Amino acid sequence: MPQIILLLIIAVIAWIGYRKFIADAERLARQRERLRRERESGADGTLVKDPKTGEYRLRRDDE
Repeated sequence: MPQIILLLIIAVIAWIGYRKFIADAERLARQRERLRRERESGADGTLVKDPKTGEYRLRRDDE
């Protein structure tokens, strides 16, 4: 019985690690695609409108 519990714990940890890996890979792919489009168009960045002030600013990497 303890072997099954240990195996289940290892499986859960592996699944969480896998999901984290996939999420990071997707985030990096989106970031690289955005940078590629900016490079193709010659833009220095992407402007986004701040909903509170109504002013435009450059998009940060964490958005």
